[in-house]
Amino acid sequence: MTTSKIVVVFQTQSAIEADVVRGLLRTRGIEAITSIDAPQTIFPLGGLSGASLAVRSEEADRARELIEEFRPEVSLELTSIRDEFRSVEGAIAYRFSDPGLLEHALTHRSRAHEDASGGVRDNESLEFLGDAVLGLIIADRLFRECPEWNEGQKSKAKAMLVSTTALARIGEQVGLGEHLLLGRGEEKTGGRRKRSLIADTFEAVVAAVYLDGGIKAADQFIERWFRESLDAVRQGELAAGLQTDYKSALQESMQARELGLPRYRLVGEAGPPHRRVFTSEVVAGERKLGKGDGRSKKESEQQAAQQALEYFSANEG
Repeated sequence: MTTSKIVVVFQTQSAIEADVVRGLLRTRGIEAITSIDAPQTIFPLGGLSGASLAVRSEEADRARELIEEFRPEVSLELTSIRDEFRSVEGAIAYRFSDPGLLEHALTHRSRAHEDASGGVRDNESLEFLGDAVLGLIIADRLFRECPEWNEGQKSKAKAMLVSTTALARIGEQVGLGEHLLLGRGEEKTGGRRKRSLIADTFEAVVAAVYLDGGIKAADQFIERWFRESLDAVRQGELAAGLQTDYKSALQESMQARELGLPRYRLVGEAGPPHRRVFTSEVVAGERKLGKGDGRSKKESEQQAAQQALEYFSANEG
């Protein structure tokens, strides 16, 4: 009994392009295996990641013929996808040399989990890197611009500037939620509006900019999007905007409506240990008023309270 060899028939810098071609081959009865050639270092030394498609040796010639036949169709679909990426680049004011990095940054784990080939990578590693890059550059700004502040003051300011709330606001400002690459389940549950998800994606975009253009590009990118907040925190104006006590506001609102006191319950936890995301609900009796996500239970409760207040505001009268 002989075992078929596996032959690479297609290579690309885009996991999405590989996914499109693999899907088209499948419609003609050829199953392809996707492999991702990941960079061996986190430092931007010029090497780009890529994706390869491999098939059984006896199907290789037919697969290559089909790929050539499909090329116009693939090009048309990829043009549409790349146009969307260009709109993201316009919104964030950064043009990528390697658009595959932006694609990677926008890919949520739900999209990767639904890909049976394992050829689609999610953005969680980029979130990890982006968190570090963002923290370094913000800390550097505070060190240089606020020399009279003590360590505690700088730490508090940094925590506010890189909080989920702050990052989600920037992500919402540039419309990141509209461009996320989500799985069907996450799409149905309103993933595009989840603030923790938008904040995490913004961190992934920071990492993508860093890998694409180096620390100078990341520094300029963060300067562009954080300058207003940096100036505000130096003047003591940022805390009020970022630390609104929605829980107290909701309690007052419910008491005014004679609905009693709100109750909060933890309904979910997700993500790796170092990037845990908590989900909480706020209820009145058994009536659910709001739901929120956050990197701490307290933050998720604040988000749930904010959603409840928005619900009351939208249904007044």
